[in-house]
Amino acid sequence: MTAAFDENAVLTALKGALPAGLSSTGLHEPRFSGNEWKYVKECLDTGWVSSVGRFVDRLEADLAAYTGVRRAVAVVNGTAALHICLKLSGVEPGDEVIVPALTFVATANAVTYCGAVPHFVDSDYLTLGIDPLKFGDYLKGAAQVTDAGCVNRKTGRRIRAVVPVHTFGHPVDIDALSEVCGRFRLVLIEDAAESLGSFYKGRHTGNVGRISALSFNGNKIVTTGGGGAILTNDDELGRLAKHITTTARVPHKWAISHDMVGYNYRMPNINAALGCAQLESLPDFIEKKRILAERYRLAFEGVSGVSFFTEPEFARSNYWLNVLLLDKAHAGSRDALIEMTNAVGMATRPAWTLMPRLPMFADCPRADLSTAEALESRLINIPSSAILGEERAQA
Repeated sequence: MTAAFDENAVLTALKGALPAGLSSTGLHEPRFSGNEWKYVKECLDTGWVSSVGRFVDRLEADLAAYTGVRRAVAVVNGTAALHICLKLSGVEPGDEVIVPALTFVATANAVTYCGAVPHFVDSDYLTLGIDPLKFGDYLKGAAQVTDAGCVNRKTGRRIRAVVPVHTFGHPVDIDALSEVCGRFRLVLIEDAAESLGSFYKGRHTGNVGRISALSFNGNKIVTTGGGGAILTNDDELGRLAKHITTTARVPHKWAISHDMVGYNYRMPNINAALGCAQLESLPDFIEKKRILAERYRLAFEGVSGVSFFTEPEFARSNYWLNVLLLDKAHAGSRDALIEMTNAVGMATRPAWTLMPRLPMFADCPRADLSTAEALESRLINIPSSAILGEERAQA
């Protein structure tokens, strides 16, 4: 007989891992402790607040240097970044694009912006991202490689690309996924929206795929208010990404002309100024977040019925959003626990609703999703702000 689940023990463990004296705790709050005001004030003082200015160029250079890619392009948000990644990877109307069922809706939305169809696959307990072994086995039966590329046997549509997500900042097994993509002639595009500061086998996320997307939303580890970026190691692809996201305007001293359909996805200089200051603080943010994650790990070692999710052995994660996983027998306690924690001012939430459960994606092709379904029912995100990893307040 299964023992009763002690929700109070979970609440006690959560409180024990956090600094004393907190009356409320957000899920992931931004931290402004560096040059944010100085850089934003410069934009206001000089009038360079819109889509041109030195901070846009600096942010792109700083991102490229930090992540190790050849080119970074700052854009208005992470969804826009992913949309352009898909377009520049040859995704066309009527294609299918493989995405995890367990992801934020932006991943699937960006596919539809291209007129393509999301094709949902399962997750891995080890990483919370796409399970490469299960995915490869699935494609053996569901797809065939032809002169036209990888084709869905059932729908007849071309499967053009795969978009793995580094879920909650934890890197997927990207080498294994890359091998599957090679066998089935699929373009690999990394959704690294949540993983700035995360490393896979010593290499920053976003370096294996042909092109990758970052997000700087207000709840991300580094924020520009809104914003995102495109990363690539292909110089020509980077040049084209910059061109197409700045309305494809042809450079000229005074004439206004455009040579292709472009997008007004430019990041404003004032947002980039905020991002430059935030990026300076990123190493400190990651240190504090990893301290918090270790406190959680220790706090939950003796709590039955629940475990704290830790990074895969091949990764060094940013722990963007920390994760509790209830044992299968206690999945029914998830909502009560979320209600209890929020009632005392501690922000917690469930995982995203699986994409095929949303009405606009209900008829999209999908693989077996048993692991994603289990994760959806048992996963709880808990407070993850960098400030929570600072030295405990004195009682």
